[in-house]
Amino acid sequence: MKYDLIEVVNRRTENEFLETAREINKNYPNWVPPLDMEIRSIFNPKKNKMFEGGKARRWIVKHKGKLVGRIAAFYNLEKAHRYKIPTGGIGFFESIDNSEVANLLFDTARAWLEKEGMKAMDGPVNFGENDRHWGLLVKGFEFPPAIGMPYNPPYYEKFFTDYGFEVYFEQISKHLDLTRPMPERFTKIWNWIKNKSNIKFDYAKKKNIMKYAYDFMKVYNEAWKNHEHFVPMTEQQVEEIARDLKPILIEKFMLFAYVDDEPAGILLALPDLNQIFKPFRGKPSLIDMLKFAWRKRNDYLWYRKRNILNRARVLIIGVVPKYQKYGLEVGMTMANMDDAREMGFIEAELSWVGDFNPLSRRLQDATGATLGKIHRTYRLVFNPEDRKVLKEKEIIKQKR
Repeated sequence: MKYDLIEVVNRRTENEFLETAREINKNYPNWVPPLDMEIRSIFNPKKNKMFEGGKARRWIVKHKGKLVGRIAAFYNLEKAHRYKIPTGGIGFFESIDNSEVANLLFDTARAWLEKEGMKAMDGPVNFGENDRHWGLLVKGFEFPPAIGMPYNPPYYEKFFTDYGFEVYFEQISKHLDLTRPMPERFTKIWNWIKNKSNIKFDYAKKKNIMKYAYDFMKVYNEAWKNHEHFVPMTEQQVEEIARDLKPILIEKFMLFAYVDDEPAGILLALPDLNQIFKPFRGKPSLIDMLKFAWRKRNDYLWYRKRNILNRARVLIIGVVPKYQKYGLEVGMTMANMDDAREMGFIEAELSWVGDFNPLSRRLQDATGATLGKIHRTYRLVFNPEDRKVLKEKEIIKQKR
Protein backbone atom coordinates (compact mmCIF):
# COMPACT_ATOMS: atom_id res chain seq x y z
CA MET A 1 0.00 0.00 0.00
CA LYS A 2 1.36 3.42 -0.93
CA TYR A 3 1.79 6.03 1.77
CA ASP A 4 2.94 9.59 1.24
CA LEU A 5 5.51 10.87 3.74
CA ILE A 6 5.48 14.67 3.93
CA GLU A 7 7.78 16.87 6.01
CA VAL A 8 6.19 19.74 7.91
CA VAL A 9 7.68 22.83 6.30
CA ASN A 10 4.93 25.47 6.22
CA ARG A 11 1.69 26.60 7.84
CA ARG A 12 -0.44 24.22 5.79
CA THR A 13 1.54 21.10 6.74
CA GLU A 14 1.79 22.31 10.33
CA ASN A 15 -2.01 22.53 10.45
CA GLU A 16 -2.21 19.01 9.05
CA PHE A 17 0.24 17.83 11.71
CA LEU A 18 -2.14 19.18 14.36
CA GLU A 19 -5.22 17.83 12.62
CA THR A 20 -3.75 14.30 12.46
CA ALA A 21 -4.15 13.89 16.21
CA ARG A 22 -7.84 14.80 16.01
CA GLU A 23 -8.37 12.41 13.13
CA ILE A 24 -6.67 9.43 14.84
CA ASN A 25 -8.28 9.95 18.25
CA LYS A 26 -11.77 11.08 17.24
CA ASN A 27 -13.34 7.80 18.35
CA TYR A 28 -11.74 7.80 21.80
CA PRO A 29 -14.12 9.72 24.08
CA ASN A 30 -11.58 10.15 26.90
CA TRP A 31 -8.98 11.80 24.69
CA VAL A 32 -8.53 15.53 25.33
CA PRO A 33 -6.58 17.37 22.63
CA PRO A 34 -3.88 19.73 23.87
CA LEU A 35 -4.27 23.29 22.66
CA ASP A 36 -2.88 23.83 19.17
CA MET A 37 -1.22 27.05 20.32
CA GLU A 38 0.81 25.10 22.87
CA ILE A 39 2.02 22.52 20.34
CA ARG A 40 2.95 25.28 17.89
CA SER A 41 5.04 26.98 20.57
CA ILE A 42 7.00 23.78 21.24
CA PHE A 43 8.23 23.80 17.65
CA ASN A 44 8.82 27.54 17.51
CA PRO A 45 12.54 28.36 17.94
CA LYS A 46 11.61 31.80 19.26
CA LYS A 47 9.62 30.28 22.13
CA ASN A 48 11.39 26.99 22.92
CA LYS A 49 14.86 27.26 24.48
CA MET A 50 15.62 23.67 23.47
CA PHE A 51 16.38 24.98 19.98
CA GLU A 52 19.46 26.66 21.44
CA GLY A 53 21.84 23.86 20.51
CA GLY A 54 19.08 21.67 19.16
CA LYS A 55 16.96 20.83 16.14
CA ALA A 56 13.53 19.36 15.45
CA ARG A 57 11.76 17.89 12.42
CA ARG A 58 8.16 16.79 11.90
CA TRP A 59 6.45 14.58 9.33
CA ILE A 60 2.93 13.53 8.45
CA VAL A 61 1.77 10.51 6.47
CA LYS A 62 -1.17 10.46 4.08
CA HIS A 63 -2.96 7.69 2.23
CA LYS A 64 -5.09 8.78 -0.71
CA GLY A 65 -5.14 12.28 0.73
CA LYS A 66 -6.27 11.16 4.20
CA LEU A 67 -4.12 11.87 7.27
CA VAL A 68 -3.00 8.55 8.77
CA GLY A 69 0.06 9.35 10.92
CA ARG A 70 2.57 11.85 12.25
CA ILE A 71 5.79 12.04 14.26
CA ALA A 72 8.34 14.56 15.50
CA ALA A 73 12.06 13.94 16.06
CA PHE A 74 14.34 16.29 17.98
CA TYR A 75 17.45 16.65 20.06
CA ASN A 76 19.31 19.17 22.16
CA LEU A 77 23.06 18.59 22.23
CA GLU A 78 23.49 19.39 25.93
CA LYS A 79 20.67 17.05 26.88
CA ALA A 80 21.65 14.36 24.35
CA HIS A 81 25.14 14.05 25.81
CA ARG A 82 23.98 13.58 29.39
CA TYR A 83 23.55 9.92 28.52
CA LYS A 84 26.19 7.25 27.94
CA ILE A 85 25.59 7.59 24.20
CA PRO A 86 24.08 10.62 22.38
CA THR A 87 20.31 10.24 22.62
CA GLY A 88 17.60 12.13 20.77
CA GLY A 89 13.86 11.95 21.12
CA ILE A 90 10.66 11.27 19.24
CA GLY A 91 7.22 12.42 20.22
CA PHE A 92 3.76 13.57 19.18
CA PHE A 93 3.41 10.19 17.51
CA GLU A 94 0.04 9.26 16.04
CA SER A 95 -0.87 6.45 13.68
CA ILE A 96 -3.83 4.50 12.43
CA ASP A 97 -3.81 0.85 13.51
CA ASN A 98 -1.34 -0.15 10.82
CA SER A 99 2.24 -1.25 11.54
CA GLU A 100 3.41 -0.20 8.07
CA VAL A 101 2.52 3.42 8.86
CA ALA A 102 4.05 3.23 12.35
CA ASN A 103 7.29 1.70 11.07
CA LEU A 104 7.56 4.29 8.31
CA LEU A 105 7.34 7.02 10.93
CA PHE A 106 9.87 5.33 13.24
CA ASP A 107 12.27 4.69 10.34
CA THR A 108 12.07 8.30 9.22
CA ALA A 109 12.72 9.71 12.69
CA ARG A 110 15.56 7.27 13.32
CA ALA A 111 17.27 8.02 10.00
CA TRP A 112 17.20 11.76 10.66
CA LEU A 113 18.50 11.38 14.23
CA GLU A 114 21.31 9.08 13.06
CA LYS A 115 22.26 11.62 10.40
CA GLU A 116 22.45 14.24 13.17
CA GLY A 117 24.85 12.09 15.20
CA MET A 118 22.45 10.46 17.64
CA LYS A 119 22.96 6.80 18.60
CA ALA A 120 19.64 6.21 20.37
CA MET A 121 16.17 7.70 20.66
CA ASP A 122 13.70 7.93 23.53
CA GLY A 123 9.99 8.08 22.98
CA PRO A 124 7.40 9.23 23.14
CA VAL A 125 8.84 12.31 24.84
CA ASN A 126 8.53 16.08 24.71
CA PHE A 127 10.95 18.55 23.17
CA GLY A 128 11.22 20.20 26.56
CA GLU A 129 10.35 19.38 30.17
CA ASN A 130 8.86 16.03 31.14
CA ASP A 131 5.84 17.40 33.01
CA ARG A 132 3.75 17.22 29.82
CA HIS A 133 3.52 15.33 26.51
CA TRP A 134 5.75 12.60 27.92
CA GLY A 135 5.32 8.84 27.94
CA LEU A 136 3.09 6.22 26.32
CA LEU A 137 -0.13 5.34 28.08
CA VAL A 138 -0.25 1.56 28.61
CA LYS A 139 -2.82 1.33 31.43
CA GLY A 140 -5.74 3.53 32.47
CA PHE A 141 -7.47 4.12 29.15
CA GLU A 142 -10.80 4.32 30.97
CA PHE A 143 -9.77 7.60 32.61
CA PRO A 144 -9.53 11.01 30.92
CA PRO A 145 -6.05 12.55 30.96
CA ALA A 146 -5.25 15.36 33.36
CA ILE A 147 -3.81 18.59 32.01
CA GLY A 148 -0.48 17.96 30.29
CA MET A 149 -0.81 14.18 30.41
CA PRO A 150 -0.70 12.22 27.15
CA TYR A 151 -3.44 9.86 26.00
CA ASN A 152 -3.16 7.44 23.09
CA PRO A 153 -4.92 4.42 21.58
CA PRO A 154 -4.07 1.08 23.27
CA TYR A 155 -2.51 -0.41 20.13
CA TYR A 156 0.44 2.01 20.21
CA GLU A 157 2.27 -0.13 22.79
CA LYS A 158 2.64 -2.99 20.30
CA PHE A 159 4.07 -0.61 17.69
CA PHE A 160 6.88 0.38 20.05
CA THR A 161 7.74 -3.08 21.34
CA ASP A 162 7.56 -4.74 17.92
CA TYR A 163 9.90 -2.12 16.49
CA GLY A 164 12.50 -2.93 19.14
CA PHE A 165 11.99 -0.19 21.73
CA GLU A 166 12.69 -1.28 25.30
CA VAL A 167 11.17 0.20 28.46
CA TYR A 168 13.51 2.86 29.86
CA PHE A 169 11.38 3.83 32.84
CA GLU A 170 7.78 3.73 34.02
CA GLN A 171 5.69 6.42 35.64
CA ILE A 172 2.65 5.83 37.81
CA SER A 173 -0.32 8.14 38.34
CA LYS A 174 -2.78 7.45 41.15
CA HIS A 175 -6.17 8.98 41.86
CA LEU A 176 -6.90 10.29 45.34
CA ASP A 177 -10.55 10.55 46.36
CA LEU A 178 -10.79 13.83 48.26
CA THR A 179 -14.25 13.04 49.59
CA ARG A 180 -12.75 10.38 51.86
CA PRO A 181 -10.64 11.11 54.95
CA MET A 182 -6.90 10.67 54.73
CA PRO A 183 -5.28 7.73 56.58
CA GLU A 184 -5.10 8.13 60.36
CA ARG A 185 -1.29 8.11 60.23
CA PHE A 186 -1.37 11.26 58.07
CA THR A 187 -3.68 13.01 60.53
CA LYS A 188 -1.40 12.21 63.48
CA ILE A 189 1.69 13.47 61.69
CA TRP A 190 -0.16 16.61 60.55
CA ASN A 191 -1.30 17.41 64.11
CA TRP A 192 2.27 16.88 65.37
CA ILE A 193 3.79 19.13 62.69
CA LYS A 194 1.33 21.97 63.34
CA ASN A 195 2.69 22.28 66.88
CA LYS A 196 6.30 22.71 65.75
CA SER A 197 7.22 26.38 66.02
CA ASN A 198 10.18 26.07 63.65
CA ILE A 199 8.11 24.53 60.84
CA LYS A 200 5.91 26.79 58.76
CA PHE A 201 3.83 26.38 55.62
CA ASP A 202 3.18 29.17 53.14
CA TYR A 203 1.29 29.52 49.86
CA ALA A 204 2.74 31.19 46.80
CA LYS A 205 1.48 34.73 46.34
CA LYS A 206 1.07 35.82 42.73
CA LYS A 207 1.97 39.42 43.57
CA ASN A 208 5.39 38.17 44.75
CA ILE A 209 5.67 35.13 42.50
CA MET A 210 9.40 35.47 41.82
CA LYS A 211 10.27 35.18 45.50
CA TYR A 212 8.52 31.83 45.59
CA ALA A 213 10.05 30.87 42.25
CA TYR A 214 13.54 31.18 43.73
CA ASP A 215 12.48 29.19 46.80
CA PHE A 216 11.13 26.55 44.41
CA MET A 217 14.51 26.44 42.66
CA LYS A 218 16.39 26.01 45.96
CA VAL A 219 14.25 23.07 47.03
CA TYR A 220 14.17 21.48 43.58
CA ASN A 221 17.94 21.62 43.12
CA GLU A 222 18.51 19.98 46.51
CA ALA A 223 15.67 17.46 46.47
CA TRP A 224 16.40 16.04 43.01
CA LYS A 225 20.20 16.38 42.84
CA ASN A 226 20.84 12.68 43.45
CA HIS A 227 18.63 11.52 40.57
CA GLU A 228 20.40 10.20 37.49
CA HIS A 229 21.02 12.82 34.76
CA PHE A 230 19.88 15.62 37.09
CA VAL A 231 20.66 19.12 35.84
CA PRO A 232 20.21 22.03 38.30
CA MET A 233 17.48 24.49 37.49
CA THR A 234 18.72 27.98 36.64
CA GLU A 235 17.21 31.32 37.63
CA GLN A 236 16.23 31.94 34.00
CA GLN A 237 14.39 28.61 33.81
CA VAL A 238 12.49 29.09 37.05
CA GLU A 239 11.54 32.65 36.09
CA GLU A 240 10.07 31.37 32.81
CA ILE A 241 8.17 28.64 34.67
CA ALA A 242 6.79 31.21 37.11
CA ARG A 243 5.59 33.46 34.29
CA ASP A 244 3.88 30.49 32.59
CA LEU A 245 2.26 29.29 35.81
CA LYS A 246 1.06 32.64 37.13
CA PRO A 247 -2.01 33.01 34.83
CA ILE A 248 -3.40 29.54 35.67
CA LEU A 249 -2.14 28.97 39.20
CA ILE A 250 -4.37 28.68 42.25
CA GLU A 251 -2.22 30.16 45.01
CA LYS A 252 -3.15 27.50 47.57
CA PHE A 253 -2.05 24.80 45.11
CA MET A 254 1.60 25.92 45.32
CA LEU A 255 2.63 25.17 48.88
CA PHE A 256 6.02 25.59 50.57
CA ALA A 257 7.39 24.13 53.80
CA TYR A 258 10.01 26.09 55.70
CA VAL A 259 12.23 24.89 58.56
CA ASP A 260 13.80 27.71 60.55
CA ASP A 261 12.76 30.00 57.68
CA GLU A 262 14.77 27.95 55.17
CA PRO A 263 12.93 26.53 52.10
CA ALA A 264 12.60 22.81 52.82
CA GLY A 265 9.74 21.38 50.72
CA ILE A 266 7.42 22.13 47.82
CA LEU A 267 4.09 20.84 46.55
CA LEU A 268 2.78 22.07 43.22
CA ALA A 269 -0.65 21.18 41.87
CA LEU A 270 -2.71 22.59 39.03
CA PRO A 271 -6.45 22.62 38.40
CA ASP A 272 -7.24 20.05 35.73
CA LEU A 273 -7.93 22.51 32.94
CA ASN A 274 -8.69 19.62 30.59
CA GLN A 275 -12.14 19.65 32.17
CA ILE A 276 -12.57 23.17 30.78
CA PHE A 277 -10.63 22.79 27.54
CA LYS A 278 -12.07 19.50 26.24
CA PRO A 279 -14.97 21.10 24.28
CA PHE A 280 -12.47 23.34 22.46
CA ARG A 281 -10.98 20.30 20.65
CA GLY A 282 -7.61 22.03 20.79
CA LYS A 283 -8.84 25.04 18.80
CA PRO A 284 -10.39 27.62 21.13
CA SER A 285 -11.75 30.72 19.45
CA LEU A 286 -10.95 34.23 20.61
CA ILE A 287 -14.36 34.33 22.31
CA ASP A 288 -13.58 31.03 24.06
CA MET A 289 -10.34 32.44 25.46
CA LEU A 290 -11.94 35.71 26.53
CA LYS A 291 -14.64 33.77 28.38
CA PHE A 292 -11.97 31.60 29.99
CA ALA A 293 -10.00 34.64 31.12
CA TRP A 294 -13.14 36.10 32.73
CA ARG A 295 -14.40 32.88 34.31
CA LYS A 296 -11.08 31.83 35.84
CA ARG A 297 -11.08 34.82 38.19
CA ASN A 298 -11.24 34.09 41.92
CA ASP A 299 -9.57 30.71 41.54
CA TYR A 300 -11.93 29.52 38.78
CA LEU A 301 -15.00 30.18 40.90
CA TRP A 302 -17.38 30.27 37.90
CA TYR A 303 -16.29 26.78 36.85
CA ARG A 304 -16.20 25.38 40.38
CA LYS A 305 -19.71 26.60 41.22
CA ARG A 306 -21.05 24.75 38.16
CA ASN A 307 -19.05 21.59 38.97
CA ILE A 308 -17.20 21.90 35.66
CA LEU A 309 -13.85 21.99 37.45
CA ASN A 310 -13.48 19.54 40.32
CA ARG A 311 -10.19 17.71 39.67
CA ALA A 312 -6.57 18.69 40.26
CA ARG A 313 -3.23 17.30 39.19
CA VAL A 314 -0.32 17.17 41.65
CA LEU A 315 2.80 17.69 39.54
CA ILE A 316 5.57 17.89 42.12
CA ILE A 317 6.15 17.11 45.75
CA GLY A 318 9.66 17.16 47.08
CA VAL A 319 11.64 17.71 50.28
CA VAL A 320 15.29 18.68 50.78
CA PRO A 321 17.13 15.49 51.89
CA LYS A 322 18.17 16.77 55.33
CA TYR A 323 14.50 17.45 56.15
CA GLN A 324 13.02 14.21 54.81
CA LYS A 325 12.35 12.82 58.30
CA TYR A 326 10.38 15.84 59.44
CA GLY A 327 7.08 14.65 57.93
CA LEU A 328 6.93 17.68 55.64
CA GLU A 329 5.59 15.74 52.67
CA VAL A 330 2.67 14.58 54.81
CA GLY A 331 2.08 18.09 56.13
CA MET A 332 2.04 19.60 52.66
CA THR A 333 -0.26 16.86 51.39
CA MET A 334 -2.73 17.35 54.23
CA ALA A 335 -2.78 21.15 53.92
CA ASN A 336 -3.23 20.98 50.16
CA MET A 337 -5.98 18.36 50.30
CA ASP A 338 -7.91 20.33 52.94
CA ASP A 339 -7.80 23.48 50.81
CA ALA A 340 -8.80 21.57 47.67
CA ARG A 341 -11.84 20.10 49.45
CA GLU A 342 -12.95 23.52 50.63
CA MET A 343 -12.91 24.73 47.03
CA GLY A 344 -15.06 21.81 45.87
CA PHE A 345 -12.40 19.56 44.35
CA ILE A 346 -13.28 15.89 44.68
CA GLU A 347 -10.23 14.20 43.14
CA ALA A 348 -6.50 14.75 42.82
CA GLU A 349 -4.28 12.90 40.40
CA LEU A 350 -0.92 12.15 42.02
CA SER A 351 0.86 12.00 38.74
CA TRP A 352 4.08 11.20 37.09
CA VAL A 353 5.93 9.30 39.87
CA GLY A 354 8.78 7.39 38.25
CA ASP A 355 10.12 3.98 39.19
CA PHE A 356 13.41 5.80 39.85
CA ASN A 357 11.81 7.72 42.76
CA PRO A 358 11.02 5.21 45.55
CA LEU A 359 10.42 7.87 48.22
CA SER A 360 7.63 9.52 46.23
CA ARG A 361 6.23 6.10 45.32
CA ARG A 362 5.91 5.24 49.01
CA LEU A 363 4.15 8.52 49.75
CA GLN A 364 1.85 7.95 46.79
CA ASP A 365 0.95 4.50 48.10
CA ALA A 366 0.53 5.66 51.72
CA THR A 367 -2.22 8.13 50.81
CA GLY A 368 -4.55 5.26 49.88
CA ALA A 369 -4.87 6.56 46.31
CA THR A 370 -5.90 4.01 43.69
CA LEU A 371 -4.01 3.19 40.52
CA GLY A 372 -5.04 5.42 37.66
CA LYS A 373 -2.56 5.32 34.80
CA ILE A 374 0.78 3.90 33.80
CA HIS A 375 2.95 5.65 31.21
CA ARG A 376 6.17 4.21 29.84
CA THR A 377 9.15 5.90 28.25
CA TYR A 378 10.93 3.69 25.74
CA ARG A 379 14.47 3.74 24.38
CA LEU A 380 15.81 2.36 21.12
CA VAL A 381 19.59 1.98 20.82
CA PHE A 382 20.46 1.95 17.13
CA ASN A 383 23.67 -0.11 17.16
CA PRO A 384 23.50 -3.65 18.65
CA GLU A 385 27.07 -3.29 19.95
CA ASP A 386 26.14 -0.11 21.84
CA ARG A 387 23.14 -1.91 23.29
CA LYS A 388 25.35 -4.77 24.46
CA VAL A 389 27.85 -2.44 26.14
CA LEU A 390 25.09 -0.48 27.89
CA LYS A 391 23.48 -3.66 29.22
CA GLU A 392 26.85 -4.89 30.53
CA LYS A 393 27.42 -1.55 32.31
CA GLU A 394 23.95 -1.76 33.84
CA ILE A 395 24.63 -5.26 35.18
CA ILE A 396 27.90 -4.08 36.75
CA LYS A 397 26.11 -1.09 38.27
CA GLN A 398 23.43 -3.33 39.82
CA LYS A 399 26.06 -5.68 41.31
CA ARG A 400 27.75 -2.72 43.01
